[in-house]
Amino acid sequence: MFAHNKRLQYTVRVSEPNPGLANLMLEQFGGPQGELAAAMRYFTQAVAESDPGRKDMLFDIATEELSHLEVIGNIVVMLNKGAKGKLAEGIEEEGEMYRSITGAGNDSHLTQVLYGAGAPLTNSGGVPWTAAYIDTIGEPTADLRSNIAAEARAKIVYERLINLTDDPGVKEALGFLMTREIAHQKSFEKALYSITPNFPPGKLHGMPGFSSTYFNLSRGLGEERGSWNQGEKWNFVSDLDDAQAVDGGDGMATVELPTDEAAVEQMMAARTASDPSVDPLTGAEIGMGEMETSAKADAPKKKR
Repeated sequence: MFAHNKRLQYTVRVSEPNPGLANLMLEQFGGPQGELAAAMRYFTQAVAESDPGRKDMLFDIATEELSHLEVIGNIVVMLNKGAKGKLAEGIEEEGEMYRSITGAGNDSHLTQVLYGAGAPLTNSGGVPWTAAYIDTIGEPTADLRSNIAAEARAKIVYERLINLTDDPGVKEALGFLMTREIAHQKSFEKALYSITPNFPPGKLHGMPGFSSTYFNLSRGLGEERGSWNQGEKWNFVSDLDDAQAVDGGDGMATVELPTDEAAVEQMMAARTASDPSVDPLTGAEIGMGEMETSAKADAPKKKR
């Protein structure tokens, strides 16, 4: 059960309307790193979670993300407040109204005209929100890592939005939302490390001969060694020959076909076989005929 409280989790104080900034704020409303995506990611994980501790945590954070969606939505609407009335009532000359909503080259006119200066579930480029943003796989050790990364990405977007405005009230509210991303990262990381073992994700541990092998496949200037590919924990493979057919086979793909299917496969191969001994005239060459002849005629002749 959900019950809505009309008081925001954090007070929104906007100094003045700014349609262009409102449009950019939509990135955290209906964008891939935004609050709706976070709420739906954690809510759907919570529904499927069987561990009581993780289930409770995920429901709590999912619900808080909905409150953050409300905060960022109110920021968008307050920044759009003046433009909404102007568009609805048509009180300005057409050119002046267009100038006021497009600002310094932003795309706010898309969301202003299409959505009435509200808070649509789109990103800042007008792309509608999609459930494709939700990357839950149903394995806690994988999902918790993904959640940590999602919170980190959201924090970075909030930092960029903070750097785009000098409105103190907007900065303060965005700072709160950014800080809650840090708190959620901590909760998810604590939950991850409360699972033992938690790496590698899932049940299977992988093939022993390859789980600690590093293939040096990007060659040339700028190669670096570090804890990610050197030391006793790593088998560093630099010889390209040793990076091929590492299973000891010939590195070719084969399949065991039933006798009847193998016969049909051979028939098709024979019918579509190429003849390397011929040099057929092609349509491209026919089309180039005159140009090729002209080019030969114009070419300087060798002296004998």
